[in-house]
Amino acid sequence: MSSYPTPILTTSRLTLRPVTMEDAADLFAVFSDPAVVRYWSAPTWTSIAFAEQNIERALESYREQSEVRFGIELVETGQLIGTANLHHFFPQNRRCEIGYALGSAYWGKGFASEALEAAIDYAFHELRLNRIEADIDPRNAASAGVLERMGFRKEGYMPERWFVHGEMADTINYGLLRSYWDERGRR
Repeated sequence: MSSYPTPILTTSRLTLRPVTMEDAADLFAVFSDPAVVRYWSAPTWTSIAFAEQNIERALESYREQSEVRFGIELVETGQLIGTANLHHFFPQNRRCEIGYALGSAYWGKGFASEALEAAIDYAFHELRLNRIEADIDPRNAASAGVLERMGFRKEGYMPERWFVHGEMADTINYGLLRSYWDERGRR
């Protein structure tokens, strides 16, 4: 069985690190915002218990090394402003999926791209993956922009794949190969 440890990664403005129970209030602030979960197939969190349960699942994944679950922390303040996760690993095929969310107060400042760049580089060069996949709602133009800046390519469209907040939602599938990533780095 392969193992996927969650390290501490640093960028100029961010620390990507394992979450702890001390992050519950900050995590709740992110996922209790309807704007943040607008395109997620999960409801807005309505109590701190949702954050605590999410952190318990993260702690279990750290023990089992089954997922890489980062809290995204601002270096300047130490505040947790979002998450980035590598999950659904397929070791035989050297691939996984990626998901991410940032508090809406931090949108449009380049934090998502900065965090994903560190997480993706870790996945390709430390975990030795060959492929990372993402799926997003096609109406989520900001997320599409982040993925495309990272070098992800649109690979498919699935109508009415998810039931999100009372309505059927489509999906655009994205893929990023290590060769695309390495080529991007040489430019």
